[in-house]
Amino acid sequence: MRILIVNKKTIYTIVGIIFILIVVAIYFSLYNRIDETFKMDIYYKGNVDDKIVSFACNVDWGNEYIQPMLETFSKHNINITFFVTGTWAQKNPELLKDIYEAGHQIGNHGYKHIDYDKLNYESNKEEILKAHNIIYNILNYEPVYFAPPSGAYNDNTIKAAKDLNYDIIMWSIDTIDWREDSTKEKIINRVISKIHDSAIVLMHPTEETVNSLPEIISYLFDNGYKIGKISDVIK
Repeated sequence: MRILIVNKKTIYTIVGIIFILIVVAIYFSLYNRIDETFKMDIYYKGNVDDKIVSFACNVDWGNEYIQPMLETFSKHNINITFFVTGTWAQKNPELLKDIYEAGHQIGNHGYKHIDYDKLNYESNKEEILKAHNIIYNILNYEPVYFAPPSGAYNDNTIKAAKDLNYDIIMWSIDTIDWREDSTKEKIINRVISKIHDSAIVLMHPTEETVNSLPEIISYLFDNGYKIGKISDVIK
């Protein structure tokens, strides 16, 4: 029988390697959990297991189409979420009040309509907070959902939004209604062809959006869907 003799230096080396491997494993485990926690605060769709969808209307222009949209929603007893920029809210406080007083939810679309994925942490926080304060000063209401313009965000945006107690809202269905070639028929098809439970349908105040809404609403109602705010699909 052979007896394996290992000196102390070798033992210390082996123990050291094992210790380092354990530390590295713990680090990556915690890192992944932190990453998952961040991602939990970004919603591309809701988490309600029911036939309900939310409409999210991003507003930085298109004032002339907002009242017609409000009339359509009122006619069908629908309340949605309007994400407004701070610059728009500053220029249109009365229109913002009209939206809010009609029962719609107000979300934060940042102060300026810029690419937040190109901003550092402080700039992200400043843009979100500035819009938050403007909305609050006009409505005495504190929004809790943030929709980054163009859906552009980075880790700094996520951290800034989280530190300001915001959930980041994206979308699962895009009407692409802002594009010049987006006709009423195209917008309707983009929605009804991809509809699903807890969908977040992104739209903007445009003429073709106004024209397409009655048929989209009729289709959803006929197929057993309810239409609501972001808070109706995120619990």
